[in-house]
Amino acid sequence: MNDRVTPAMHALPDGEAEISLVLRLPWEDVARLGQEAGRLASQMQRPVTLDEAVSHRLRSTRPAAAHAKPGGEQPAAVAPSASVASLPRISGTA
Repeated sequence: MNDRVTPAMHALPDGEAEISLVLRLPWEDVARLGQEAGRLASQMQRPVTLDEAVSHRLRSTRPAAAHAKPGGEQPAAVAPSASVASLPRISGTA
C-alpha cells in the first residue's frame, strides 16, 4: 500500500498558492523554526505560528524571478531541510 498522497494545492485571493505538506523533522530543526517564529513575532509585534515562520523562511530564501528563466528551464527543487538548515544553530542539548 502506498501512503503517499499528492498534496492539494489551493489558489488564494491574494494571488498566492497554498499547499499542505507533512514533514518529518528532527527536534533540533523544530527548535530552530521556533526561534525563527520568535524572531519574526518580535519583528511583527504579534504572535507567529511555525507555519508562518516556515512560509516566511521559504519566501526569503527563494531566488528572485526563478519562474521567469528563459528556455523553459525549471528552477532547482529546494529540499525542505535546506531552508531549515539555514536557520541559526542552537547551542546545548535537546
